[in-house]
Amino acid sequence: MALVLWSMAHGATDIERGYDIPVVFHGISDKIVITDQSADLVNIRVLGSRAALRNISVSKMEYVVEVSGGKPGPAVYEVDVSRLEVPRGSRIVSRSPSLVEVRFERRGRKSVRIRPDLEGEPAEGYIVTDVIVDPPRVWLVGARSAVLRLSEVGTEVVDVTGLAESAEREVKLLLAGHNVWMEDQAPVRLRIAVEALPASEDEGQSPGAQRG
Repeated sequence: MALVLWSMAHGATDIERGYDIPVVFHGISDKIVITDQSADLVNIRVLGSRAALRNISVSKMEYVVEVSGGKPGPAVYEVDVSRLEVPRGSRIVSRSPSLVEVRFERRGRKSVRIRPDLEGEPAEGYIVTDVIVDPPRVWLVGARSAVLRLSEVGTEVVDVTGLAESAEREVKLLLAGHNVWMEDQAPVRLRIAVEALPASEDEGQSPGAQRG
């Protein structure tokens, strides 16, 4: 009993712990994109001494899936954790899932118009006279089927409530899902022109002139 307690206290008794390792894809051709994958993480169970498990740094680990040669359509890759390195005195005893399923699609590219999205009303007596988008168009890349469906892309909503002078705002684009992205990550800006409404003729006359 004393020997068992001593062993446990000094980390000699093996224990088992689970770790989630991020899945990373290497070798993706610039002609295809990944539109779906069955797992973002691989869970491994590691058996070893407490001292060995304390030396496992999950932040430095990743499960690499080599996908060079991938073609449009589904593909299945077996999870082989024997390539993962763990500290001496420990070993991987199981992993989940055992397979990673991936779907590839041809890459598409298209230039589309940017549509500004404003809400609210400027200050009383003022009006929005113009909205300039810089740049007016943007190149999108991603899954071909998703990219080619788009003819324009909207900005996030910009609130102009209470504006009494022209303003400039940097905005994000609302892209269609995670399979489409901007080719160039340069910022998009809206220049919002606000002007005072012209005074009416009645407002420009004196009370006496109005009564006359």
